[in-house]
Amino acid sequence: MLGQPLIEEIAEGMRLIWLPTDKFKTVTLKMYIHQELREDLATKTALLPSVLERGTNSYPDSISLQRELDNLYGSVLSTGVSKRGEKHLMVISLEVVRPEYLSEDKLLNRGINIMGELLSNPLLEEGGFRRSFVNQEKKQLAQEIKSMINNKTSYALERCVQEMCRDERFGIYRLGYLEDLEKIDSQELYTYSCELLRSNPIDIYLVGLQRWEDVKTLINEAFSFSRVPPLKEIPPTEIFHDRKGELNKQEEILPVNQGYLVLGYRTNITCNHELYYPLVFCNGILGGFPHSKLFRQVREEANLAYFVFSRLEKHKGIMITMAGINPVNYQHSLDIMQEQLKAIQLGDISREEMENTRIGLVNQLKAQEDNPHSLIGFYLDASLGGSKQSVEEVIERLEGISVDEVMEAANQIKIDTVYFLHSNEGG
Repeated sequence: MLGQPLIEEIAEGMRLIWLPTDKFKTVTLKMYIHQELREDLATKTALLPSVLERGTNSYPDSISLQRELDNLYGSVLSTGVSKRGEKHLMVISLEVVRPEYLSEDKLLNRGINIMGELLSNPLLEEGGFRRSFVNQEKKQLAQEIKSMINNKTSYALERCVQEMCRDERFGIYRLGYLEDLEKIDSQELYTYSCELLRSNPIDIYLVGLQRWEDVKTLINEAFSFSRVPPLKEIPPTEIFHDRKGELNKQEEILPVNQGYLVLGYRTNITCNHELYYPLVFCNGILGGFPHSKLFRQVREEANLAYFVFSRLEKHKGIMITMAGINPVNYQHSLDIMQEQLKAIQLGDISREEMENTRIGLVNQLKAQEDNPHSLIGFYLDASLGGSKQSVEEVIERLEGISVDEVMEAANQIKIDTVYFLHSNEGG
């Protein structure tokens, strides 16, 4: 069982959130350093975690760092970035075996100290990070940015969001931009790292059963960098951009084997809104499950789509529907996809659709409790959205959602952008 989360500010603007449970055989620690999603900062924010992971003064290269992790019974350390609404989060994650399963009672101490080393004792030269590390990670990030186009589903989704939110921070790509990457040097990146650690909000999530006071002591000792008030304010997410009724239509031609039709909707409902869970229900009925309207009507009945789904961005208030189609079926597919949302708005929702969606959503939530990273993600999203609800409380809310509530949420949804990626063959 998961105990009540315990939250404490352990330094200026640095919170420790403990999710006590004996369910897992590991202890998971995740640090999120909050940054504004901003075009001039996105590339540096995306590059920094991988550079930090390359080495410290105690572990001056990837081999020595990995060897130490292997000595900690295969502990796993990883870094990355996450985009939540218009926040850009730098993530450092550690997973170690629970000490009581081993004779090594200092396992967690040693793991946390490694995390602390990445941040407060990185390998430096000439006032910046080691240049060879920075240059290698710049090449790696450049390759990752370029490779987005290789996965056409992900590419089409990203392009739709970029076109839909062209004048909003949410349209910024989480990995940044090639033209900005070329300009970053090791000194500039190190200065930026120091600024982040000194003045940006930091959340540290811990999943596992440990002594609270011991954990606080370990983390305070390991993360000893100075915090200088006043801390940076991260602007709130912009929820809605009014096109004054104009539909934004975008078409892109690339050598692809099928057409990718993506519809971007504004819901004006984020995860702190009273209609958020009815909106989640609406999304489930529309395209979140195999029993959904899009799957049954577009794929199975009309035989128009190779795949079809819908999904929400809970912090921005956006819903995306997407189908892989034959380009000659563009207009027919577009019409049927829009008809399915209209049906929900008019209350054409069967009891079977309601119950299957309820079961599916509850099962998804329960599954989150079986994975420490998913569990942290749930409470991180709740915190960013200003909610204090537990998994059990959300399940209780879902159990009570009515057709009328789903209709009310559905009628807030307005189409904004239609993006179509195809090869122009037969289209």
